[in-house]
Amino acid sequence: MALKATIYKAHIQLTDMDRSIYADHQVIIARHPSEADERMMIRLLAYALHVPASDQKGTLEFAKDLWDIDEPALWHKDYTDAIQHWIDVGQPDEKRLMRAAGKAERVTVLGFANSTPVWWKAIESKLTRAANLVVWQIEAAQSQALAALAERSMQLQVTVQDGTVWMSTAVGAVEITPRRLTAAA
Repeated sequence: MALKATIYKAHIQLTDMDRSIYADHQVIIARHPSEADERMMIRLLAYALHVPASDQKGTLEFAKDLWDIDEPALWHKDYTDAIQHWIDVGQPDEKRLMRAAGKAERVTVLGFANSTPVWWKAIESKLTRAANLVVWQIEAAQSQALAALAERSMQLQVTVQDGTVWMSTAVGAVEITPRRLTAAA
């Protein structure tokens, strides 16, 4: 018998001073049986960092990347089903990223392992044509601390200011400083 996904619910109170977004979001996230809390929380972080200010041009949704190789972790599709923003987490291969760069207006990757700089150096030269790709690294200690906040039902306060993110719950708080690995566009 196959294992089923575990459902997590998060109420995100977002204060993003860098983008002037102040909103509450109710999020339901399915955690694949092979997915660790760390990766799931990185997906929630990606949601908070990239949720659009309004839904006039579509919505940001969790996709089925662990079930379907043709989908990212999250994507923002407009109402014509065109992909505005493809968001992956971890260390996807260069073929996947090139396909994503051809399908979407923007592609973002959030790497969160100690090996992220090594992975990026190995594939960076193969992705020079992907001008719409941005890669960020979350330090492993920060992503592991973020995993400790995971609960089946969460009240997340997320504050973003000057590129630094503070995520807190009743369990604790984590300061996250994403580091951009790609050159500034």
